[in-house]
Amino acid sequence: MKVEAIVDRVRTRLAGLDEPAGRARVAELVRVEAGALIDDADLLSLIRSAEDELVGAGPLEPLLRRPGVTDVLVNAPDQVWVDTPAGLERTEVRFADAAAVRRLAQRLATMAGRRLDDATPWVDATLPDGSRLHAVLPPIAAGCPCICLRVLGRRRFSFAELVDGGTIPIPAAARLEAMIADRRSFLVTGGTGSGKTTLLGALLSLVPADERLILVEDAPELAPTHPHVVRLLARPANVEGAGAVSLRDLVRQALRMRPDRVVVGEVRGAEVADLLCALNTGHEGGCGTVHANSPAEVTARLEALAAMGGLNRAAVHSQMAAGLDVIVHVVRTSQGRVVSELAEFERGGPVPHVRPVWSR
Repeated sequence: MKVEAIVDRVRTRLAGLDEPAGRARVAELVRVEAGALIDDADLLSLIRSAEDELVGAGPLEPLLRRPGVTDVLVNAPDQVWVDTPAGLERTEVRFADAAAVRRLAQRLATMAGRRLDDATPWVDATLPDGSRLHAVLPPIAAGCPCICLRVLGRRRFSFAELVDGGTIPIPAAARLEAMIADRRSFLVTGGTGSGKTTLLGALLSLVPADERLILVEDAPELAPTHPHVVRLLARPANVEGAGAVSLRDLVRQALRMRPDRVVVGEVRGAEVADLLCALNTGHEGGCGTVHANSPAEVTARLEALAAMGGLNRAAVHSQMAAGLDVIVHVVRTSQGRVVSELAEFERGGPVPHVRPVWSR
């Protein structure tokens, strides 16, 4: 009895149901399709194979649950990697072929309410558990579909824990606490996977309990320990191309929700124009994260993003100079993530100057 044939029949049965495929239903259908002439060990193996193919992230599920894993990357059927604090690591997970990788990518896209096919060969979406999915199909991805899963952080780290663990060097800790207490506006900058969101969440936990935080995010990644948090989540367009809600839309809504601090989880587009405007209209202490290689490059980075929002160079410079105070830069090293530099925006002159005030 071929496993592939049974899995295909179970897949066909599931396609005719009006309910999501759960593990219990998959196991039930496998028993029906396998019949009575099969021993318990073979039946259990069949159920596991069907669950890997038809439920959740399939063979990637154990990797997603592994402590310390931040990303799961599928480059080919026999090339599955994980990213951990120690760096990239190749795993023993294998797919039968490129078609199995494609089926998983398309099923994950469907779980996120998106389409992934020859007409729409890539997808960038958020799964129901908050994990981020990016997938690309051939011929855009040469040879085999490529899947990238960013694992939603399962643990909140307090400011004290980050200090004790070395992520926040002790000399920088007092400066950061004063920055929050003085309601200074700031950006956490760094590269992909450097720990910007984790650090921002810990900093927001220092905000006094009588202040109202409005969080604007693509995915629910920030998890500050704070009693008054309102979360607004962006939404992509549906398969008909309607219903999109952008971060820029949400920043504008946040300003009407009586915020004490407006927080943009990741500034990466036109929403920077609205955030800068908010920081210049009495909303002190606002913050967000931005991808940047160093504090010195933040001005150019914000210029490029603000251009998408209709701000010219002179306007964005004046908004930055008046509204932003501090840059907190974090880097990823072989020993882990660490705050490497603090810088301040200096007023005066046509172009805001970024002045380092501390470095490790």
